[in-house]
Amino acid sequence: MLLERIYDEDLAHASYFIGCQAHGEAIVVDPRRDLAVYLDLAKKNGMRIVAVAETHIHADFLSGTRELAARTNAQMYVSDEGGPDWTYGKDFGSAVRMKHGHRIMIGNITVEAMHTPGHTPEHLSYLVTDGAQSTEPGFVLTGDFVFVGDLGRPDLLDEAAGYVDTRFRGAKDLFASLRDRFLTLPDYVQVLPAHGSGSACGKALGAVSSTTVGYERHFSWWSRYLDNEDEQGFIDELLDGQPDAHAYFARMKTQNKVGPAVIGALPALVEYTTDDVRSGIENDTVIVLDTRHHSLVHAGTVRSSLNIPGIGKAASYGAWVVDPETERRSLVLLAASRDEAEEMRDHLIRVGIDTVVGYITSFEGLDLVQPKLVQPGELPGYDRAMLLDVRNKTEYAAGHLPGARQLSGGRAMWNLDELPPPDAGTIVTYCRSGVRNAVTASALRRAGYDIAELDGSYIAWEDIPGNIPTVGTAA
Repeated sequence: MLLERIYDEDLAHASYFIGCQAHGEAIVVDPRRDLAVYLDLAKKNGMRIVAVAETHIHADFLSGTRELAARTNAQMYVSDEGGPDWTYGKDFGSAVRMKHGHRIMIGNITVEAMHTPGHTPEHLSYLVTDGAQSTEPGFVLTGDFVFVGDLGRPDLLDEAAGYVDTRFRGAKDLFASLRDRFLTLPDYVQVLPAHGSGSACGKALGAVSSTTVGYERHFSWWSRYLDNEDEQGFIDELLDGQPDAHAYFARMKTQNKVGPAVIGALPALVEYTTDDVRSGIENDTVIVLDTRHHSLVHAGTVRSSLNIPGIGKAASYGAWVVDPETERRSLVLLAASRDEAEEMRDHLIRVGIDTVVGYITSFEGLDLVQPKLVQPGELPGYDRAMLLDVRNKTEYAAGHLPGARQLSGGRAMWNLDELPPPDAGTIVTYCRSGVRNAVTASALRRAGYDIAELDGSYIAWEDIPGNIPTVGTAA
């Protein structure tokens, strides 16, 4: 058996390629939309991708299940658990709807569905048995159920999808799924989750790529509650201190349930000239994505550009500031080469941003503007309508600037009603170091707000002798 973990550092997302060498067949579980990595693995190992499966309706990235099935003619497998509200849409018409205990055969490999609700009602985990070696499962793909050192958050439907108090039912379901499903497995079974450290799908995900049932049974934070049958203690700790859910999660959840659009082969990106970009800005037909570090952006950037600093977190930050459901303008990237631009485009399509049409290699010859900055020492006397903290609510609660309001960068553009009107005066924004702040500030400026970034952000302010942060909740 071949088992490969494909990990996206940007979204902290893991998908899995599982193949039977004897039969030359493979299945991919929880794929992303840019498919080259899966197609290359199949070609390298002389395999055909014959199946593609999902653990659940994801919220943090746009699923590549339909994309991969369209490209390879693979059979789709999706959950049929959780009730009618959690049924995949008609665009998954050819998919096999999986119930608890249903099996997928990939050559000598058996992939068995195990219903593990909690993170979401329809959630499946997959037990993997290598029939050439054993008659018992040796692996479990847990999706967003069990992570290394943590569990999938049950409050995401409330936080991102507009549901009310589903967190409590979800937490109870998680407790039952651990007790009745996960902890009935042998200790040696290897646990392969769909996310790692940095994901907003849990609050304390480990950076290690995998774990075992036995390790989690003995060392996880939740194990003592299961040992003591303390459901309420489990619920209280599980729900406490969860990070902010990014606003784009609601869009992902809806699109993944209905069925993400199949984009097919992508055209080559066009290299834009200075005149092309100038004309596009003047006619309001393009949006430039300035991909540099914010220190360079502060020295000068093109008018109304969005700051998405580099490929590494392009999907994460891109989804903070571009809403493809309302934004129809073409996106032009600042990139050193076509290859770099295409790699960034791959990241953006993972969150459904499909309107990148070209790139420009330099801003030379374009009129540049300098974003407004405020030095930390100037802040006490600075005339402002609001001091805005764009960090997560847990960071804010640990310590923030006196008088600051909290609205995380991943939610700001969807909650403009929490800000003063654009003509009310200057909003001073900050994060921890300035990266998230620059991303958020660029989008707010484009939306018409008078924004001044606190230069150096929280770290720089905290370094001034005598400054004492306020401690409290984000509410």
